[in-house]
Parts: sequence; structure tokens; C-alpha cells
Amino acid sequence: MPNFSTSAWQNNLPLYHAILALPFNVELAAGTLREDRFRHYMVQDAHYLEGFARALALAAAKADSSDHLVQFAAAAQTAILVERALHTDHLAKFGLSAADFAAACPTPVCHHYVSYLLRVAALEPFPVVLAAVLPCFWIYREVGKNVHARATRPNPYQAWIETYAGEEFSAAVQAVVSTTDEVAAGCSADTLAAMHLAFTCATQLEWMFWASAYQLESWPV
Repeated sequence: MPNFSTSAWQNNLPLYHAILALPFNVELAAGTLREDRFRHYMVQDAHYLEGFARALALAAAKADSSDHLVQFAAAAQTAILVERALHTDHLAKFGLSAADFAAACPTPVCHHYVSYLLRVAALEPFPVVLAAVLPCFWIYREVGKNVHARATRPNPYQAWIETYAGEEFSAAVQAVVSTTDEVAAGCSADTLAAMHLAFTCATQLEWMFWASAYQLESWPV
């Protein structure tokens, strides 16, 4: 019987391929993505990472072992450090100040994705929380590797591409995949079903996040 991560990835493979085919990622690799679309994405990613870090901190609080507590507490810290780096480096590089970021509220998709993760992290058991946060780690790694392999060089977005295609990020992702499989191995059929549902929902929200950035989504009212 395949482990959780293998089954979850195979079940959601069409969604992953749909993410790769999004205009945002196709144009990112080609280096032709409009800068306003990338700026929109970066601002929303900074908002998202703050909420994601809080979800990881809640996962750490629910951890079933001290090793897992340390793993997810460290992951929460890393998410915040990346969010700060976005402020100081990437946002400034693309002409966005701290005031610009502060004035830009989370979009409907960003708001929904963060709210979903925080709800799961607060109300669901540890295995389901892991399944909900896993797609952000895993899909970013795979998209980063895919975009890196086909990227036009020089590319104005090379720094972003290198971050998510790097070995350090890949190793951190694999650790989360392994922990999720380890925890899932001891779960009941009902819990595994809830894990698969959470994984799919988060994967759908990953698609929506990139699509909304390309569309420069904002609140309609």
C-alpha cells in the first residue's frame, strides 16, 4: 500500500500540472511576466507567509513528539524570516516600499487560504494539519524546480527561481514529507480521509493563489 504522500500526490497530479500551465508560471520561466503581476504576487506572498507561519506554530503546539515540535517551530521561524527578506530585498528591488506593503491588504484568495490554514491548524488534529500545510512546501519545490529547468536566462526573476529550486529548500520540504508519512502511518481510515481532503483543498488554493496574482485580483467591493 502506498504511503500518504505518494497517494496524495498522485491523486492531485492533474492539479499540479494545471499549476505549471498557469500563465503566471509559464511567463515567469520565460522572463516575460509583467512586473506589476510579479509585484502583486510578492506582496500577497508576504501576507500569506505571516499567516502560514502562524499555522506552522500551531502545528508545532500540537506535535506528537519533541522532534516534530522542534521541526515545525523552526519552520514557522523560517517562514517569518523569509517574509522579512521579501520586505527588505525583493519588494524594494521591484519598487515597493514598506508603506506600499502596509497599504495593500490581502486579496480574497490570500485571505481565504490563510483563514483555511489557521482554521485547520486550530481545530483539526496534528495529522490533518500536516496534510494542509504540506502542499505549500511541496508544490513550491516542484514548481521551482520545473521553472528553473525551463527558465530563460538571464531572467529578471532569477533570484526567486533560485530560492525555490535550491537544495536547502528541497531538503526542508523532504523533511516535512517524511514527517507527514511517518504520522499518517499510524492514522485511522477516517483520519487519512480527512488528510487527503485537506491536501486537495490546499492544492486547489495554491492554484488559485497564482491565478489571482496574474489577474491582479482585488476585492470587488
